[in-house]
Amino acid sequence: MGFHFGAILRMVSPMAKCSFNQVQIGGVVTCVPPLEKCIDDEIDLFGGNEKQIARLKKTIGLDRRRVVESGTTAADLCEAAAVRLFEGAGLEAESIDAMIFVTQTPDYSQPCNAAVLHGRLDLPKSCAALDVNLGCSGYVYGLWLAHMMVGAGGCERVLLLAGDTISRIVNPKDRAVAPLFGDGGSATLIRRSEVETNAWFSLETDGKGFDKLIVPAGGQRTPSSAETRSEVTDEGGNVRSSENLFMDGAEIFNFSIVEEPKAVREVVEYAGLDFDAVDYFVFHQANRYILSNIAKRLKIDLAKVPMQTVERYGNQSSASIPSALCGELGDVLRGSKPQRLLLSGFGVGLSWASVILDVAELPVCEIIESAPSE
Repeated sequence: MGFHFGAILRMVSPMAKCSFNQVQIGGVVTCVPPLEKCIDDEIDLFGGNEKQIARLKKTIGLDRRRVVESGTTAADLCEAAAVRLFEGAGLEAESIDAMIFVTQTPDYSQPCNAAVLHGRLDLPKSCAALDVNLGCSGYVYGLWLAHMMVGAGGCERVLLLAGDTISRIVNPKDRAVAPLFGDGGSATLIRRSEVETNAWFSLETDGKGFDKLIVPAGGQRTPSSAETRSEVTDEGGNVRSSENLFMDGAEIFNFSIVEEPKAVREVVEYAGLDFDAVDYFVFHQANRYILSNIAKRLKIDLAKVPMQTVERYGNQSSASIPSALCGELGDVLRGSKPQRLLLSGFGVGLSWASVILDVAELPVCEIIESAPSE
């Protein structure tokens, strides 16, 4: 891993915006668990109200989701995705210069998932490995970090793993979040390109809203105890403990439809493009209602906005964008015609990030299933 700095990184100050050239995506694989749950089978969670379930399916897009069984982690899903990526892209483990693992549901508090998978994937000792603690915006942040690693001249190939098992931290009796979240893991190759290719990034944060999507207890601020594990019922009838995921749905919705359209306009303007120059707008698969509202505010043709992934697999946090790429755009991204994509993630933090880049002729871009737990 030698350094040969070149003029392939351009920064803009003071905003967190930058662009790169001669860096490109070389393949994407997403892995989902085989266990499927359907909101129709959870009628008791909604007091037997079939009309409410039908309304949620029609407006928000809640339907099916994939969830892990006990003993399966985000590391397991990402490992399976990486193995398939190596096969499909013809990669050798020794060729990977750095690995980034984006997750908020790691196997251990220490060590990081990247170190664990570094060993399981038999990567070389010269390969840098680190975790990034981000969720819904994490895939784009991971792409940004990988582009910087390649752009700085120190890496030829970076393996980006992004995955979460949010179903493990939601209370199954919390109807505000339990039907929303699915699990998934992904592997993406970012590599140096011999041809001119551009990528424009914009990254933003509003930490004042950190408590709008949070697991309040179980960390060092509020350690796990009998009290934090005790379940309570809120005024909406949702059951959770302080060690379960809490989401202020109204605030997250408002944040999404206010900040996302603005962020998309800014990155399009920063790239010197117009909306017609973008082939597909691939947003974090939060839910259909949020995605359709963002698209309407931006006056984007809904045919250019994949949004079936969340209905098939649930909100997969950091894995949702690569899941949409593989599941809804795999055929076109494996084709020879370059596709200009705008990828944008938003959520926990509060954090959001967008990138415009060109993708074409991926040797592998697919969704696979992990093996069932024994």
